[in-house]
Amino acid sequence: MMNIQPVMTEVYDLHCHSTASDGAFTPENLVLRAQQQGVTTLALTDHDTVAGLAVAKKTAESIGINFIPGIELSSNWQKNCLHIVGLGIDPTYQPLVEITDHLQTLRYERCEKIAEKLEKKRIFGALESVKAAAGDGMITRTHFADFLLSQKHVDTQQEAFDRYLGQGKSAFVPTIWPELEAVVKWITGAGGMAVIAHPLRYKLSAKYIKRLLNEFKSFGGHGIEVITSRINQDEIRLVAKYAKDFELAGSVGSDFHNDSNPYVELGRIAQLPLTITPIWELLS
Repeated sequence: MMNIQPVMTEVYDLHCHSTASDGAFTPENLVLRAQQQGVTTLALTDHDTVAGLAVAKKTAESIGINFIPGIELSSNWQKNCLHIVGLGIDPTYQPLVEITDHLQTLRYERCEKIAEKLEKKRIFGALESVKAAAGDGMITRTHFADFLLSQKHVDTQQEAFDRYLGQGKSAFVPTIWPELEAVVKWITGAGGMAVIAHPLRYKLSAKYIKRLLNEFKSFGGHGIEVITSRINQDEIRLVAKYAKDFELAGSVGSDFHNDSNPYVELGRIAQLPLTITPIWELLS
């Protein structure tokens, strides 16, 4: 009888976070968890930092996972904060190193102001708590959400944003992020591919999304996240149409941060539609 070997299925996850920004797992443990979840190609894309890439790459190489160095940069477009994932970047590219240092300073200044606003709401101890939680990593609003949840000021992480941390709320602090065009140029200058992360999360109208994609493409952008966690089939079809209409490659990513939500897990994402060019084909 012929011995038929099972066909290995490639599983891509090109958007996740470690303790270098606001994830719960160290870069090493994140890669190990990705292997446990069947991921074969992984990109670590921490917020505004490349600090975790070296360890993650070394771990991935030791266990046979294909590793793509990445980052998720905050940018401004039409007064909207957009997140742009950079894939296949050179983390030593000097302009990128300089901007991540600058963004880290911006984030720290913002965290001090958020803590001050929370104190005015008689919520004390936030600054010390988020600094301890972040350690050497980047401090983000997620750290404040976790603090508010731990102190029972809210019942869920989302409630923390809805009541305190979201735009227009009592502890919201606006930040002047770099312009979208500059962010795309930093990513491409570092040899990477620029991808718009979770495009439906920004609640832009169809008119504005089309304007965004047109400008993003003109700046040198390469792709759009067609598949994310918690996306339904109608949304996939919509984003896939945007990708096709604007000739953008499609990316997939869980946006995994921690293991508190079973529906947001490394590798637990839908397949990219066959009509869309996968971003990893451009990377290879």
